Amino acid sequence: MRILVSNDDGYFSPGIALLAEHLAALGEVTVVAPERDRSGASNSLTLDRPLSVRRAPNGFLFVNGTPTDCVHLAVTGLLDFLPDMVVSGINLGANMGDDTIYSGTVAAATEGFLLGIPSIAVSLASREAKHLETAAGVARQLVERFGRAPFGSPVLLNVNVPDVPPQGLGPIEVTRLGRRHKAEPVDKTRTPRGETAYWIGAAGAAADAGPGTDFHAVASNRVSVTPLQVDLTLHAQAGSVKQWLAR
Repeated sequence: MRILVSNDDGYFSPGIALLAEHLAALGEVTVVAPERDRSGASNSLTLDRPLSVRRAPNGFLFVNGTPTDCVHLAVTGLLDFLPDMVVSGINLGANMGDDTIYSGTVAAATEGFLLGIPSIAVSLASREAKHLETAAGVARQLVERFGRAPFGSPVLLNVNVPDVPPQGLGPIEVTRLGRRHKAEPVDKTRTPRGETAYWIGAAGAAADAGPGTDFHAVASNRVSVTPLQVDLTLHAQAGSVKQWLAR
C-alpha cells in the first residue's frame, strides 16, 4: 500500500512523525506537509505565486503552502505514483462539528477525496497531546482495515480520538457532526505603533452534542468516525427557493 501523509500543523509536528512511523508498518509512506503551522487554512489553494518543495533531514517533503496545496501537488505531479490512501494528521486538537469547515487537517484529506483517493483525517481531541500514541494506533487500525477490506468508492472519514491511554478507549462509533455555539468575541489589542489589532476569538462551546454526535462520542472516550461529503447543496430548500424566485 502506498500512503500519502500530510497535516496542517507543519512537517515538524510530533503528530505527523508518529503517524508516519506507525503507518510505515503497513506500506510505503510519503510525507508532504506544510513548512509551517497552517491551522485554519481550510481548503485554500495558493494560486497567486509558485510553490516550492524541499526535503527535510528526516526525508519529509515540505511545501511553502497550505495543506490542500500539499496533497494537490503530491497527487497531480510531484509524486510518480498515485497513492492508495491519504491520511492527514495527527492534529493536535479536535476537529469536530463546525471545526471541519475551517480545519486544514480535514482539508488535506478532502483534497485527496476530491482527487479520487480514499482519505482519513485524524485528530487527537486535546492540545495537551498526552497520548498521541493512542491516535496513531487508531489511524493504523483504520488504514489496516482499509487494506483488508477497501471501500468500493472513495471515502472521506473524519476521525477524532480521545486523549486517553489505549486501554481507556471505548468502541469506535460512527457519528454525525455536532454543532457549536457562535464563536467567542474577537480580542482587541494595541500594537506598539498605536494601531488596533484583532485576534480571532476561540470556537464556541458545543451546542448540538447529544448522542450520535462526534462531541458525545469523544466525551464518552469513544473514537468518533464521521463520514463526510463535499456536496453543500441544501436539497430540502430547493423547492422553497424556486417559490421565492417566482414571487
